[in-house]
Amino acid sequence: MRRLTLACFVVTLLVISGTAWAGGDTGLYLGASVGSSGLDVSSGGVSYDDNDVAYKIFGGYNIGIVPLIDVAVEASYVNFGTAKGTVSGNSAETKVTGLDAFGLVGVNLGPVSAFGKVGAIRWDGESTLLSQTTDNSGTDPAYGLGLQFQLLSIAIRAEYELFKLDSVDIGFASAGVSYTF
Repeated sequence: MRRLTLACFVVTLLVISGTAWAGGDTGLYLGASVGSSGLDVSSGGVSYDDNDVAYKIFGGYNIGIVPLIDVAVEASYVNFGTAKGTVSGNSAETKVTGLDAFGLVGVNLGPVSAFGKVGAIRWDGESTLLSQTTDNSGTDPAYGLGLQFQLLSIAIRAEYELFKLDSVDIGFASAGVSYTF
């Protein structure tokens, strides 16, 4: 009975470790995501918020050395769309784009993994109010959480990212696909 129990235990460990490696594809990856951004604009007594379609193109390198743990670095170009609002009866809008870089850490449970990311974004914004356009830019922190389903070299991911810029707070929920080379 002891041998049977030990054999079942060893087989279970081998199956679990093999499944854990299934989602930890090491290497360079490229992908794209589309979703919805919520832009909350607040500057100089002016405030409004709006949602718009947003997208990003990303690439990174996954270091799947340790079973069950994924570590990666990732960068992307992101277009958050345009927030439109009304301020004292006048139309206003803000557009934001940026380049970001993140460090990612994930828990890999076979083809499904959950990850968190921390980084920074270098952003450019353009706001228009009363036919006057103001350009602004900066570098600010960025954070995110996500889930990923990976089969072979293709991954489908859903994530939520938060960007705290000077005068705009942005929440970006997206779904995308990536390919690991």
